[in-house]
Amino acid sequence: MITISTLIPYVLACLLFSIVPGPSVTVVIANSLSRGTRAGLLTILGTEIAMLIMVTVVALGLDFVMSVVSEAFVVIKLVGAAYLIWIGWKMFNSTGRLVVEAGSRLPYARYVWQGAVVNLSNPKTLLFLGAFLPQFVDPGRDAFSQIMVLGLIVMAVATATDCVYAVLAGRAREVLTATRLKLMSRVSGAILMAGGVWLALQKRI
Repeated sequence: MITISTLIPYVLACLLFSIVPGPSVTVVIANSLSRGTRAGLLTILGTEIAMLIMVTVVALGLDFVMSVVSEAFVVIKLVGAAYLIWIGWKMFNSTGRLVVEAGSRLPYARYVWQGAVVNLSNPKTLLFLGAFLPQFVDPGRDAFSQIMVLGLIVMAVATATDCVYAVLAGRAREVLTATRLKLMSRVSGAILMAGGVWLALQKRI
């Protein structure tokens, strides 16, 4: 059981970790601006699925696997960076027809997939969780259950902050004219491409 004295500073640390924009927040904002709040929320679902996978890896204590296949993270990072640049380029060259027509459906899986790929492509998230979560674990108790609970808390905080970004970006989109929507699509695409370049240039911790 996590004590209040541990929970409060932990939640505050999670909040600081979550509100700092990174590749995941970038793609959430970009999708919300280009396709609306629903697209942003679906993207968040993908990022949290990826986060759950990483928390589970940490909870299982697979540090030795991470060290053995550490070079694979470089490849994963570059693939994710290329993916960000690709979807950013497509968005940058959008015609500006961003409003979904009545009766049509959003490609839900596309946004979930984007969120998951972008989050999994950032090895620093896994390395951060591996270094961050154990700091709040009581060595006298079961480590797996504690890390899973701590992981679910950081996921909840990240979901809340990301939803704020998605809603704000989606609301901003609703008040834009067609011309401004096209401009915003280009801005979002440029942000995504810049995020891809930033991710590719990040060095391992």
